[in-house]
Amino acid sequence: MTTALYRKKPFEPASLSRFLSILDLSHDDLAACLKRAADLKAARRAGVPHERPLAGRHVAMLFEKPSLRTRSTFQIAIRELGGDVIEPPADVALGGRETIADVGRNLERWVHAAVVRTYAQSRLEEFAAAAPRLHVVNALTDDEHPCQALADCMTLVEKFGNVRGRTIAFVGDGNNVATSLAQAAVMLGISVRIASPVRFDLKESVCQSVMARARFGAALVLTNDPIAAVENVDAVYTDVWTSMGQEAEAAKRRALFEPFQVNPALMAHAAPDAIFMHCLPAHRGDEVTDEVIDGDASVVFDQAENRLHTQKALLAMLG
Repeated sequence: MTTALYRKKPFEPASLSRFLSILDLSHDDLAACLKRAADLKAARRAGVPHERPLAGRHVAMLFEKPSLRTRSTFQIAIRELGGDVIEPPADVALGGRETIADVGRNLERWVHAAVVRTYAQSRLEEFAAAAPRLHVVNALTDDEHPCQALADCMTLVEKFGNVRGRTIAFVGDGNNVATSLAQAAVMLGISVRIASPVRFDLKESVCQSVMARARFGAALVLTNDPIAAVENVDAVYTDVWTSMGQEAEAAKRRALFEPFQVNPALMAHAAPDAIFMHCLPAHRGDEVTDEVIDGDASVVFDQAENRLHTQKALLAMLG
């Protein structure tokens, strides 16, 4: 077993004019977003009309990767906030017909915000840099998935109330979901353990970014031992072993990640009231078994629902 513990470093708060990363939020921003999401969720469930800060505004959705939850929840969020959605086809908007910077410069003249789901984080950053007046939201890149992390945090708060001092284990690839989850969790005082096969750990630069935001004694631990990671934790999180764009590596990854499957035996090492989390879609029988994802401890569909409410809150704050 290899284990690494990362220590806290200072950080500088960032603006809410765009949301390319969890690191674009201050601690107060994150708390405000989760509070606003809870209020919007309660209003929606009660059928109570709420604010419509996007009234008279257009939001572009530019998706290079397939999506169910992200596309659907952003479409609903924009419309419930009073805005209109435009969806330029990917082969026109991000397909190389013109530079991604020129796409941003055009959209900046027409729309209030752009929700972008693409591959490299650098593509998203290039797009945003070219259009400084445009509110740009990261709907997933290969490196980060900050909107998912907002929903994850909302779900944790709903389940545990005060989350300070809690611990969550992420079992699997140190990928975009693990990155954003760790960054957000430590901001709330939640310690994070990430168990991955050798060479699939969270990147060193990401670990430093995580601990630069840690509060209330939250720690980050990396390990190659899934049992050690899960021991007595409050939540166990996993994701697919092979992400979009990695399909050629699927067979190799399956062999390496098989010991990291979240099954009843692994969950038995967590705290008795531990919950199970997954960003979906799930490859049942690979990273998680049916008994776990369909079990009483599973909150995966709460997470999926909360994508809507946290994204509504985020769009309202950016607006």
